Amino acid sequence: MDQTSNSSLGDALLKRPTLHRYALGLHFTLTLMVGYVPSQHIRKFIYHRLLGMKIADSTIIYGGAEIRSPHHIHIGERSVIGHHAILDGRNGLEIGENVSLGTAVWIWTMEHDPQSPDFAIRGGPVVIEDYAWIGGRAVILPGLRIGKGAVVATGAVVTKDVPPYTIVAGVPAREIGKRTTDLQYQLNWYQPFF
Repeated sequence: MDQTSNSSLGDALLKRPTLHRYALGLHFTLTLMVGYVPSQHIRKFIYHRLLGMKIADSTIIYGGAEIRSPHHIHIGERSVIGHHAILDGRNGLEIGENVSLGTAVWIWTMEHDPQSPDFAIRGGPVVIEDYAWIGGRAVILPGLRIGKGAVVATGAVVTKDVPPYTIVAGVPAREIGKRTTDLQYQLNWYQPFF
């Protein structure tokens, strides 16, 4: 996906009235606090009913998650979001069904352009297709698509699209293998109250 430059976005945010900026800050603080509510059922209720995230009932979001712009995030059936994940929905984030995100996975939809003389913001939506498996502490940069059944190894930094059923690793992530295309499992983690 193309990454578009949003150099005026930062300027537009700064030009908003002070009260509006405080409201945005309060909303961000609330989404951080929700990640530490000691019940995944209550967290999901708040994310879905109060903050507008589109999330399947069978999906689990473990504690400590940092969710940015939850109203721009859609998570499909039976997906699992690991502890302390960062899900950035500012430019849109779609996570398919039976997706496994390990502990401390970071998914970004916005970043600063290192070539911009005025530190402009750029980005784009991220799509993670069904059966993708993202290892712990992996980072996915803005505007990318992780294909169906793809595997991103622990600690990888993904800087370009990952084709379906491809296994990538490293910094930056490179193909190291292929995954079977005969995936039939359904993630069904135990869902205790807490």
